[in-house]
Amino acid sequence: MHTSDKYQDMKDNFIRFDWAMKRLLRDKSNYVVLEGFLSTLLNEDLRICRFLESESNQTDETDKFNRADILVEDSKGKQLIIKIQNYRELYYYHKLLYGASHILSQYTNWEADYSKIYKTYTINIVYFSMVKSKDYVYHGEIVFRSLHDSNNFLKLSARQQELFIGKDADDIFPEYYVLRVNDFDKVAKTPLDEWIKFLKTGEIDKEATAKGLPEARERLRIDTLPDVEKRAYYRDMEALRYQRSVIKTGWDEGHTEGFKEGRAEGMAEGRAEGREEGRAEGEKKKAKEVAKKMKEIGLSIKDIAQCTQLTQDEIKQL
Repeated sequence: MHTSDKYQDMKDNFIRFDWAMKRLLRDKSNYVVLEGFLSTLLNEDLRICRFLESESNQTDETDKFNRADILVEDSKGKQLIIKIQNYRELYYYHKLLYGASHILSQYTNWEADYSKIYKTYTINIVYFSMVKSKDYVYHGEIVFRSLHDSNNFLKLSARQQELFIGKDADDIFPEYYVLRVNDFDKVAKTPLDEWIKFLKTGEIDKEATAKGLPEARERLRIDTLPDVEKRAYYRDMEALRYQRSVIKTGWDEGHTEGFKEGRAEGMAEGRAEGREEGRAEGEKKKAKEVAKKMKEIGLSIKDIAQCTQLTQDEIKQL
């Protein structure tokens, strides 16, 4: 079956959100889709003012296409900066931190008063499941808690609340959202669930009414893409599916082989120690096999190193 025919047979025929972020959702006519997603996640009526970053200033293709800095306005007229990042790599915690720092350094005029610093939100959409978690949406914020009374938090003064339109000190500091979309395996019961399902599968249920999804259903149809864009979309989806298959197969085999080797050594030198060493050796071996396959499909050595935790020198020698 031809690649395009295979995708035409999918249950729904919508462009995946992560791909739409690259080309379509940056168009002002499609802001309503992105506004719906942000409003649903933050539980606030948000309006996009503009995208902030210039793609010509991005240093590489991954950075260019997998993140967006957006100036938005809430229902009270307060302006916020939101960074959206799409990840398929191991070091997303580090990039999460970098993302918030990048906003503060790039979009704050050093001559401006400190009160002009924007409240920022970093939204991280994670497309892999390699750490333990029980939920698919996490929210992080900075709070100042008393060392002597865990129920006592640092508050703003009345004047500060008036100036900053906030009630607590954490209203000033960045907030983080991590959406582990691959861990979503439930029936969509809430507007946010409907969005998470779309982020994971590219499917929009006919009953979905979450803000922005009805517009996405009309504006993100694959069959509305020009032929050149449609072919590019199919190629990208096929490449992503192959990458997921390569990585999953490699790591699954690595864990299995590592356990077997560990068990064999454990019989001679102690079960616990042997199992751990064998697992590490097996995972290293499989990581190299995965890296070799990733090189064959054209991924950069930098990306391969992030996914496999091998050094760049080890990858170059494969």
